[in-house]
Amino acid sequence: MSTEGLSNAALEELAKYDTPTVCNVIELWNIRPRNTGYMNDSIKACFPKMPPMVGYALTSTFRSMAPPRSGDVYSGLDAQVAAFESLPGAPVVVYQDIDEPTASATFGEVMCSTYKAYGAKGIVTSGAGRDLDQVEALDFPAFTNGTNCAHGYCHTLQVNVPVTVGGIPIYPGDLLHGDLNGVTTIPTEIASEVADACKDLMKAEDIVLDYLKSGNLTPEGLGEARKELAAEIGKLGRRLRGE
Repeated sequence: MSTEGLSNAALEELAKYDTPTVCNVIELWNIRPRNTGYMNDSIKACFPKMPPMVGYALTSTFRSMAPPRSGDVYSGLDAQVAAFESLPGAPVVVYQDIDEPTASATFGEVMCSTYKAYGAKGIVTSGAGRDLDQVEALDFPAFTNGTNCAHGYCHTLQVNVPVTVGGIPIYPGDLLHGDLNGVTTIPTEIASEVADACKDLMKAEDIVLDYLKSGNLTPEGLGEARKELAAEIGKLGRRLRGE
């Protein structure tokens, strides 16, 4: 997995925009159905006030109901940080917890401290998290399906394998964008254009927002503003699709 990713500067530019705006922009390319590509509401931000998280998925599977057949429960950390170099850019650790139901927490302070020290931008798990005060103090975005006070027999089974989290498949190296609203993938083929498109979309949305702040509101005026907005979004979509 040595495909070239976005530069750090480009990833930082993407992080200036909220995830709903990113989703709205992706829709304009018509390259995937509008109800796909983003995680469902089972995955929630642990720290809603943190800015958007952007990075490439380092995927792993996880269990904690029973001890690993061999090795230490934390031995998977070595394999994960070693695999960071295989990604196109800054990592986001993504775990699928395969226990049903979730037995204990996927991560805590030690794991997140390790990930951040090696350059990760956040963590997403279909399971639970713990040590949330300490992880928040690290300024490390985390997304989970809940919380759990214990770590059980936590261990990583496989690294850099396809996983399912939040109802969607996540492949090693997928580009992720997440904030308090949720987590979405960004298709590789349009990733370099998304940030500029977000800027243009927000400018178009200002047509209606500025009208609503004008203080001289009528139903007809709103209709005209919405019509102008639709025209600008249509123009943006055609430009992005090369039409």
